[in-house]
Amino acid sequence: MAESVELPSRLGILPFRNKVLLPGAIIRIRCTSPSSVKLVEQELWQREEKGLIGILPVRDAAEPISVGPTLSQGNGSDSGERVSKIQVGASDGHKADGKGQQEVIHWHTRGVAARALHLSRGVEKPSGRVTYIVVLEGLCRFSVQELSTRGTYYTARISSLEMTKIEMEQVEHDPDFIILSRQFKATAMELISVLEQKQKTGGRTKVLLETVPIHKLADIFVASFEISFEEQLVMLDSVDLKVRLSKATELVDRHLQSIRVAEKITQKVEGQLSKSQKEFLLRQQMRAIKEELGDNDDDEDDLVALERKMQSAGMPSNIWKHVQRELRRLKKMQPQQPGYNSSRAYLEILADLPWQKASEELELDLKAAKERLDSDHYGLVRVKQRIIEYLAVRKLKPDARGPVLCFVGPPGVGKTSLASSIAAALGRKFVRISLGGVKDEADIRGHRRTYIGSMPGRLIDGLKKVGVCNPVMLLDEIDKTGSDVRGDPASALLEVLDPEQNKAFNDHYLNVPFDLSNVIFVATANRVQPIPPPLLDRMEVIELPGYTPEEKLRIAMRHLIPRVLDQHGLSSEFLQIPEAMVKLVIQRYTREAGVRNLERKLAALARAAAVNVAEQEEAVPLNKDVHRLSSPLLDNRLADGAEVEMEVIPMGVNNHEISNTFRIASPLVVDEAMLEKVLGPPRFDDKEAAERVATPGVSVGLVWTTFGGEVQFVEASRMVGKGELHLTGQLGDVIKESAQIALTWVRARATDLLLVTADDINLVEGQDIHIHFPAGAVPKDGPSAGVTLVTALVSLFSQKRVRADTAMTGEMTLRGLVLPVGGIKDKILAAHRSGIKRVILPERNLKDLAEVPAAVLANMEILLAKRMEDVLEQAFEGGCPWRQHSKL
Repeated sequence: MAESVELPSRLGILPFRNKVLLPGAIIRIRCTSPSSVKLVEQELWQREEKGLIGILPVRDAAEPISVGPTLSQGNGSDSGERVSKIQVGASDGHKADGKGQQEVIHWHTRGVAARALHLSRGVEKPSGRVTYIVVLEGLCRFSVQELSTRGTYYTARISSLEMTKIEMEQVEHDPDFIILSRQFKATAMELISVLEQKQKTGGRTKVLLETVPIHKLADIFVASFEISFEEQLVMLDSVDLKVRLSKATELVDRHLQSIRVAEKITQKVEGQLSKSQKEFLLRQQMRAIKEELGDNDDDEDDLVALERKMQSAGMPSNIWKHVQRELRRLKKMQPQQPGYNSSRAYLEILADLPWQKASEELELDLKAAKERLDSDHYGLVRVKQRIIEYLAVRKLKPDARGPVLCFVGPPGVGKTSLASSIAAALGRKFVRISLGGVKDEADIRGHRRTYIGSMPGRLIDGLKKVGVCNPVMLLDEIDKTGSDVRGDPASALLEVLDPEQNKAFNDHYLNVPFDLSNVIFVATANRVQPIPPPLLDRMEVIELPGYTPEEKLRIAMRHLIPRVLDQHGLSSEFLQIPEAMVKLVIQRYTREAGVRNLERKLAALARAAAVNVAEQEEAVPLNKDVHRLSSPLLDNRLADGAEVEMEVIPMGVNNHEISNTFRIASPLVVDEAMLEKVLGPPRFDDKEAAERVATPGVSVGLVWTTFGGEVQFVEASRMVGKGELHLTGQLGDVIKESAQIALTWVRARATDLLLVTADDINLVEGQDIHIHFPAGAVPKDGPSAGVTLVTALVSLFSQKRVRADTAMTGEMTLRGLVLPVGGIKDKILAAHRSGIKRVILPERNLKDLAEVPAAVLANMEILLAKRMEDVLEQAFEGGCPWRQHSKL
């Protein structure tokens, strides 16, 4: 160890943040900041072996001060030095000035002089910054009298705290000091014995107890193990040898006791190794053997990680026992065995499932939810009201098991987006399960694990992807499922949608129950009829009929046009579509119930405008946010006089910023000429019904399809024959039976309907009847065409034309009664879109008119019929002249 040295009156100071260097200790630091590099160059590098520096502990200003005095301001100055309030970083080795920020910190008044045992100089590339790696040895304590700055580093006027030789001899003869020395040596010897036994080292450390003075030995021992910064400062401030020995003995004894406690715990744990722990140790040994043989793989590590993942998955106790049994079986298998990969994939799926992980619901704000629904969807008043009622119940009783909502309506009316709005209002994640065309029951319940390539059902897979056990799950197109030899998916959904059964949903792949009661299910369908009655009984049907032309106009102006312009990189500065033109698009080109086809037509107009903008001949100026590309290649091209043909637009620029780089003289305003040029000739007009009903034997009916209500023309013709009935137009069994009933009714009442001439010749007898439903490529079925068929036949035989502004719907019995039908709102909206002014409905459908918008009813005349004669009275111009002769 170093002998006592003479300290100069002034030393360069290297601050140590929250760290203390004790005499006799050795530390290695790396200096990179300008101040510390300058200090090492001036005080150590140039002076070689004679160089000394002072190590002074510093503390952050924000930390509490509880040990020893601190220094914050000097009181004098030497020649060429400045004394001021110190605001410093600290040494690089302890990250005090790593951020280059100046902050007020507290300097300790006592430090340790140190000398360099090793110095190495380096240069960082490519910055060229000089760095030093310094190995320092603590020598002796000193006290700071005055702190000042010299250039970029700090110096201090100091006084040594080391005892003189005479003072040292007096203390060594003190009885208290002798007792403390013996206690310290005994404790230190015990610590060395424990460490040498534990580390299997020789007795080199014991030589220190015999060769090093006792007062230096205390510092060396304390510096060799981890203690707190406060305790390090106490040791630094212990100038009195008896105090220093007492504190050192306490710290060494504490370290010794902690080692003994750790060994005792280790021995106790090793003595109580269970069977599984012994197996783990054996597997670790086997792994080490495999490493030596070069046959090592990472399967064991993966299995440990998989087990840890399953432990954190929060599985129920009964399922956890099943998983442990499967995991033990997997550990005994070799990766080459056939069932290893399938068993491992099974456990990984179980570990990934959200058994207890749920998304926290937001506090329901009904006003905000209503505003969200109004902003996302126009109209649909009753549907929105039902959703608000549903959310209100959830707010009052969060764990309520509400009904499964089933939105039924034609495509393009917003069924799927309504389900996503419910998820947003509840603050839950949203997952969509498409059931269109699903015919395999395994898509719902999963495959059994005995099959190759087996996998869980779509519900479990959706929960795995979304990562929570309480999402809003949309069962889309629930009416499109089918059944074959692989099972019936609709029947499998019975358990899913029943709140009394889905607590323990059994997926065939998992083969363990999974709780689906926290999932909010929402279904969508185009038609109710294909859904099996037991499944329909588990859902609350909410019908979403089509939109009126006025609603379509508002939707287009508020939602569709801004979205279309944004998708095509345009704005209102380039393309303007007036309301009048949107009305023409709705009337002449789109008559579907939804708005998807309307959006396609608007997109066609936007594409035409995009071509017009892109083909303009004016120069394209660079956007103000786009920076010019700078590269040596580009500079060389510019120097050679070449022209740059391309400008680079950053990724952060959005569509509007890109479109702003274009400049046109005036925006493109859509007019009728542009409509015909882009969209072609009009597909529909208001004269269609009048033209097609211009001859007898044609009537106008209203039918309901998966695309909403539609106007259906019925054409009848006759010829001499045997009284046979021919039907064309891809018709179903029900509509064929309605045609047969209509013909029978007309024949039975030919006399009452004045279909017999003065010569008693029955116009109905001896005639072959041909009834055709146009649009033969579209399948048609249902009973609601009964009254339309009778009207067409009566018009054919009486040679009287049906009113062109009148449409009708209703089922007819063999006795002439008119029965109610469904889809009234959709049918009336279809008639309104086609320009029909009068609609004949069954009398018992009067209650369904409450769902029809008032604006539509105000522009139409609704006529109610109880019997077939009422229909005929209203269908012909001037009424039915033969009704007075009827005996009915």
